[in-house]
Amino acid sequence: MPAASFKRSRRAASLSLSEIVRISEAARALRAEGRDVLTFGTGEPDFPTPPHVIEAAHQAALGGQTSYPPTQGTPELRKAIATQAGFDCDPAQVIVSTGAKQVLSNAFSASLDPGDEVIVPAPYWTSYGDIIDFCEATLVPVACSAEEGFLLTPAALEAAITDKTRWLLLNTPGNPSGAMYSEADLKALAEVLRRHPHVWVIADEIYQHIAYAPFTSFVVAAPDLAERTLIVNGVSKAHAMTGWRLGWGIGPVDLVKAMVAVQGQSTSGASSISQAAALAALQGPQDHLPTRNAAFRERRDRVVAALNAMKGIECPEPQGAFYVFPSCKGAIGKRRPDGSVITDDADFCDYILNEANVALVPGRAFGLPGHFRLSYAYAMADLETGLARIGTAVDALAE
Repeated sequence: MPAASFKRSRRAASLSLSEIVRISEAARALRAEGRDVLTFGTGEPDFPTPPHVIEAAHQAALGGQTSYPPTQGTPELRKAIATQAGFDCDPAQVIVSTGAKQVLSNAFSASLDPGDEVIVPAPYWTSYGDIIDFCEATLVPVACSAEEGFLLTPAALEAAITDKTRWLLLNTPGNPSGAMYSEADLKALAEVLRRHPHVWVIADEIYQHIAYAPFTSFVVAAPDLAERTLIVNGVSKAHAMTGWRLGWGIGPVDLVKAMVAVQGQSTSGASSISQAAALAALQGPQDHLPTRNAAFRERRDRVVAALNAMKGIECPEPQGAFYVFPSCKGAIGKRRPDGSVITDDADFCDYILNEANVALVPGRAFGLPGHFRLSYAYAMADLETGLARIGTAVDALAE
């Protein structure tokens, strides 16, 4: 009797590689064909991990820190995270995970039931929707336009809340927009949340240290809501440690205990060596942070100016992270050199990839069509080359 064909579970039925990954793989295939393709699609700093962090990992391995770590995280690292959080918290409120993405997955797996709703301002990071969907809950997107600074307004939040709302998920500074909520913005949203005590908050603050304006954590803006807030952060972006896979959550003890239980049945504790490296990142020299931040700001300024000089492209200036999220609506409806029409943001990005050899990610991947994301976490020379190519391709479009 032949073996039965594989059948996906209901939970996994809708999951696939993100559009970001698919575009990166398409660019990789074109490079394999010999084309000089530049990829501005991924959010990974081009800086190296600081030497003192690598040395700490080396010494941890040599010193025998290679056995199973505690599921919740090593006491030393959880204490360091609590100490540098910027608000009062105890190490018992900290969970260390294999990246900030796993923190989000743990939290949603530990708290969401079928039919629950999660309010997410759009544009939003692509993985949010897939994680929520996997938990059989519903993502409730709230479109936040460029005219609104890509920020959720109190009125829009109030209108989105129902008796099924379980979480509000905020990302500041944001991916893909680079938008950042000010302290006043967060306080205004907190006023709404106080009227709805059943709604909890996840504040994804992974880009905290890549900011060009004063950063305020949600818990600092609304300390009375700490009892229903989870802060998500990590070392990946600021310390250029994406491959070390180390993130953390800070929240109420009961929530953290539930997340630890979930993590204990998936990955167990995060890598002991990565935890030693993260401890060094938090406690060691921090001089690389302002230096790299200044480099990102310089790149941002160059990218924004170049894109705004292109006909049909409008690029707001982001306040943090290392992305721009320009509108390409002015290019939609125009004709390529071959006579075919640009129909939407995905079509525009496909045109730029094939005509200019530059990989971008369409706004539809982030829940807000009509835009595209360009990451400037790349060397200035590559950005200059890529911008020139994009400009030439845009100029070639006809009315």
